[in-house]
Amino acid sequence: MSPSGGHRGARRAGLVALAVVLAAVAVGASLLFFSSRDTPRLATGTGPGEAFRDLGSRALRPGERPGVRYDSDPPTSGPHVPTAVTRDATTLTDDQILTALAAGNVVLLYGGATPPAGLRALATAVAGPFDTAVARSGQAVILARRPGTRGVVALAWAHRQVTPDAADPRLRAFAESWLGRGAS
Repeated sequence: MSPSGGHRGARRAGLVALAVVLAAVAVGASLLFFSSRDTPRLATGTGPGEAFRDLGSRALRPGERPGVRYDSDPPTSGPHVPTAVTRDATTLTDDQILTALAAGNVVLLYGGATPPAGLRALATAVAGPFDTAVARSGQAVILARRPGTRGVVALAWAHRQVTPDAADPRLRAFAESWLGRGAS
């Protein structure tokens, strides 16, 4: 074998190795692209409450609502305009609720003008007093007024627990189980 024949063989092997690497990168990139798409999927994780399909957490621009249909009311997942919760014990928009849930927070909804007896104590026992920085990090239990709500409705990403009152032990179990587990 001539010296130039050895170089051609090594060059051919190098080109084949490069082609394999490029093919692997292309496959990996396509898998990453398609796995990051917001498509409904069954909620992951087990825990208390009712599970809903995970409708994704795609960020919308203000005013954008192209065909957004949630499968629960209030929604537990889905596209939304990212809108921070800056205080609790007030009425929150669906965008605020979804932003909070996507981060990993738990939201406790009540229908009256003020939180029912024991609800604030429950939220504080599980996650401490409300703090906007804690809420941004997905570690808050947020109280929210929602007119028309009967009892207390606990929300987490793609999960909901309905209870007759704030003393129901399922609320604490729900909050402790889902706190910090937002959109994946």
